[in-house]
Parts: sequence; structure tokens; C-alpha cells
Amino acid sequence: MSPSRDTSSSTCRFPKSERLCSRPLIDHLYAHGHKLMAFPYSIHWIPVDSSGTPCKVLISTSKRKFHHAVDRNRVKRLTRECYRRHKHRLFAILNASGISILLSINYIHNEIMDSAQLEHKFDKLIPQLEKSIQEHLHS
Repeated sequence: MSPSRDTSSSTCRFPKSERLCSRPLIDHLYAHGHKLMAFPYSIHWIPVDSSGTPCKVLISTSKRKFHHAVDRNRVKRLTRECYRRHKHRLFAILNASGISILLSINYIHNEIMDSAQLEHKFDKLIPQLEKSIQEHLHS
């Protein structure tokens, strides 16, 4: 383990309990969830009863846009890393609101962006998601 890596904080992990794997829940998310576009991502989210974690996340990319698995895996790996670094902001919003959500993050761009660009896009995505959640709570 490198000395520069902070392992004391559990917020920078992405454990199995935070991953959305259930097919019925995924179908429910896409059928009844709220949609938000934040280029290069398409976001679907839906509030749910408390699931033990504030947010369960599904990260995906299109086989139509990235024909090679190595490219799809790279996009998903970069997206997971961005989510992992920014999830503390999302969790703070959800804990303050007292809700849990299911969240799908779909990469929709047809080119792979570098990690710095994706970090910048995630900085803009979280406030948009917060605004959407607040609008839902007040409606």
C-alpha cells in the first residue's frame, strides 16, 4: 500500500452493498425513475425505502458506442473512480434529506474522456442531481 493513499476514511470505498445488482430494482428504476442529462452522462434515479445505504448505484455504458470490452471497462472504471471520489457529497445531501435512492449512471458519449475531464463533469453532475432530488421532495 502506498503511503500517500488515505485508507482511514471508509467514504472512499465502493463496496458491494452500494452496488445495484437486482434485476427487478433496475427494471423499476428505468420504468418509473426520474431522468437527468448531464453530458457525458445520463442519470436515472428513484427514491426508495431505506436500503441500509443512502444510495445504490449502477454504472453502465453502451455496447453500441464501444464495441470492444476493454473500452467499455475503461469507461466504467473511470466513472466508478469519479463516483467514489464524489459520493461523500451525494451522501451528505441524501442523509440531510432522509431518503435513499437507486441511481443509474450511463456514459453516453461516443469517445473516452480522460479522468480530469470526467472529474470536472462529475463536479457539475452532483449539484444537478441535488437540485432534481430537492424538486422531487418539494413537489
